[in-house]
Amino acid sequence: MNAILLLAHAPLASALRTCALHVFPDAGLQVIAVDVHADHGVEDTLCQARNALDGPQCDRVQCDGIPPYDGILVLTDMQGATPGNVARKFVEESPRPARLLCGANLPMLLRAVTYCGEPLDAMLERARAGGIQGVVAYAPDMPSLTSSSTFATHPPISESTPR
Repeated sequence: MNAILLLAHAPLASALRTCALHVFPDAGLQVIAVDVHADHGVEDTLCQARNALDGPQCDRVQCDGIPPYDGILVLTDMQGATPGNVARKFVEESPRPARLLCGANLPMLLRAVTYCGEPLDAMLERARAGGIQGVVAYAPDMPSLTSSSTFATHPPISESTPR
């Protein structure tokens, strides 16, 4: 089983985790969130991420003190900002296999949770595809956008459509 570490500008990491646990309530041990605050530097945040992954909330700790994660998929909101820099450094220095995806969104995270039992590289590709497929544009006056299969199966919301 792979872990998912969310490293994002506060409060996005925690918010994404909350949403994922709404859909997958049993995934609490696999999805770890670290909110990066504006006044925290790279080293402090890196330490926080390491502690969160190996911390006391992981009650399945093996006798060597390392939770039994096969690998770690790190999702961050933005490359080049502090969360992305921390995430890159975390992946480079991880004692476990680790991969990084930037541009985290909820479809990406839900796909990652769904496939966290697959090999890490397969999980990475599924999460990336989910994130890309989750970005959809819609404009009722532009047929090129409304002709996608995503919107072709769902009628547009109108005043008479129940919500």
